[in-house]
Amino acid sequence: MPFTIFGYPDRQGSYILSIRLRRAACVSFGKFRNGQPIDLPAGRYLYVGSALGGRKGGFPLASRLLRHASRSGGKPAHAIRTELSELFVSWGYRPPAVRSEKKLHWHIDFLLDCEEAELDHLFIFPGPSRREPQLAELLAAMPETAPVADRLGAQDAASGTHLFKVSNAAAVAAALKAAWAKLAQEKSDRSV
Repeated sequence: MPFTIFGYPDRQGSYILSIRLRRAACVSFGKFRNGQPIDLPAGRYLYVGSALGGRKGGFPLASRLLRHASRSGGKPAHAIRTELSELFVSWGYRPPAVRSEKKLHWHIDFLLDCEEAELDHLFIFPGPSRREPQLAELLAAMPETAPVADRLGAQDAASGTHLFKVSNAAAVAAALKAAWAKLAQEKSDRSV
């Protein structure tokens, strides 16, 4: 499965994108660092984000993740997009009749738009709680991750980064599952 879902279906939530960069790329992340390109070696990257709020009755999590799985300028979407759309339809999401042209807006858009990059797995944390800061802190503390650049993808955060280079994806996935299990246990203990 190209998804790991922590929790129950919800219209909002936080997420971690797993991106495989097939070969090295030099990427300008919009206006970040005045558009100065950053050299990215081939390998695995993780990006932390969230989609909360939105229009009443909307489905911001589905809209945001389907947007991430798209590319601009008529380029083919990421292979994960079809399965992602099917997942959200099963959660009650109704995709728009017409898909609008993607404009590059967030820092991560510039990496996801590269032909060398493929979004190949999603860790989805459904629910109204903003888990983005905790997820970024968890990744930053792991020896298997390294920040790409301070503040990259985290302009609305007080500090840190939301884009990480990963040396061991399996260890990161195991740590996320363990952290979620611990959180679920703590919630269970509080409700007793």
